[in-house]
Amino acid sequence: MKTAKKSFAYLVLIIGALIMVLPFFWMIISSLKTAAEVNTTPPTFWPKELVFENYVYAFEKAPFLRYFCNSLLVTIVCVACTMFTTILAAFAFSRLKFPGRDLLFSLLLSLMMIPFEMLIITNYTTIVKLGLNDTLIALILPFTSSIFYTYILRNFFLAIPDSLYYSARVDGASNWRYLWRVMVPMSRPALVTIGLLDAIACWNSFLWTVIATNTKEVRTLPFGLYAFMTSSGIRYERLMAASTIVVVPMILLFIFCRKSIVTGVSRGGLKG
Repeated sequence: MKTAKKSFAYLVLIIGALIMVLPFFWMIISSLKTAAEVNTTPPTFWPKELVFENYVYAFEKAPFLRYFCNSLLVTIVCVACTMFTTILAAFAFSRLKFPGRDLLFSLLLSLMMIPFEMLIITNYTTIVKLGLNDTLIALILPFTSSIFYTYILRNFFLAIPDSLYYSARVDGASNWRYLWRVMVPMSRPALVTIGLLDAIACWNSFLWTVIATNTKEVRTLPFGLYAFMTSSGIRYERLMAASTIVVVPMILLFIFCRKSIVTGVSRGGLKG
């Protein structure tokens, strides 16, 4: 009986995995087909001949190398700034005692219920008043902090015994030194999780890029997919090639770091 249940559970998991992987597999396979084959009915499961010219066209049609460099720069700076502000905020809400700390943190958590789309007008107005529209800074500034990541890291910090903090203070360590020498190294799983999730979110950001930028010099990879949608129609094999270029780096990042993401999120939600 146990063997049957276990076999059924594995069967369900395998079917679920195939359903999840199929769209990515179809995207990659379609990017290697010709224009005639990608529109064939019924569709062919495997291309008769692998066509790599679609990737060459993708780099020629849109300045994908420029977009890639912009996406990489924006992602690295956003992740670095978010990690720094998250560490400081999480430490303040977990270790420092000041009036209204818990109330303030609860108010910040309530802001998570407000979708980002509702803040676009306010953010755009602020960027324009600062004269930063159509710059890479405009793509970075609104994403230098996160309440959700602060919540995850704060729970990790709360799980660290208070005795370590008091011992460090007795030995003469300042709050700043205790944070970076003790708490940050002990919270490495949560920090890895925050960095990975933020990198994925920044890399895939599209709506804000469209609104805050006007020229190709400062746009990122997701916007590059627009170049393959014209009034005369869509060449799906070329669009799939461009989509593969955009998606594959994040897929590889998630595959290699999936355990850290699951561990960080699960442990970060144990104590609140």
